[in-house]
Amino acid sequence: MVKCIELSVKVYLLENIYLDNVAKEICKLIDDTLIMEDKYREFHNKNEFKYYSFNLLYPLEKDKIYKKDCIYTFIIRTVDSELGTYFMRNLKNQYSDKIKVITMSKKVIPKKHIESIYSITPVIAKFEDGYWKGSNTVEDLEKRIRENLIKKYNEFTNSKIDENFELFNMIKFINKKPISMKYKNISLLGDKISFKVSENDMAQEIANFALGVGVGEINSRGFGFVNYRWL
Repeated sequence: MVKCIELSVKVYLLENIYLDNVAKEICKLIDDTLIMEDKYREFHNKNEFKYYSFNLLYPLEKDKIYKKDCIYTFIIRTVDSELGTYFMRNLKNQYSDKIKVITMSKKVIPKKHIESIYSITPVIAKFEDGYWKGSNTVEDLEKRIRENLIKKYNEFTNSKIDENFELFNMIKFINKKPISMKYKNISLLGDKISFKVSENDMAQEIANFALGVGVGEINSRGFGFVNYRWL
């Protein structure tokens, strides 16, 4: 039974941070935590699914500058209970030149019937020719997102589920134009998307899984973090 663990991380800013750099700064905190022990250093360095996702700092700042000497929160979610415990033990003492963690809390998101999931950070789908709108359809994008989630679920649960089920019965784009977000030394284009989740048991299971791992690709770098609406 997959459980989604949510860690609420309260932080104090040592310097101003522009919105464009928030994901990078949170990644630095998380990465520095992962490399503290050999097991998770190896995990961090491997090119494999990470099974965690995170959002950006809130409350939001209208001028897109998060302020020095102010307190904000971000959330990490994971379906890996050992990783959740590791973060609770080690991230709570972490700091960088711009951010200091001051408190953390942990909860398990209860399993209830999910009406929809919607992305808080842009969903990325890395097609060969780049951003999906170049030469792909909405159906292509939905198929890629679905296949990615099922592949992650199969690998995490060490299973091979029957894929003959409807996962989403509607998707809706929240943004009117692509959203650019920095990744390493480039900017990637993505979308904020709302997915109406189908009623069947497998769709509900995968949607609950998505709350922890994110939707789309590069979730451990701040992309595709989703929230939920219960029925």
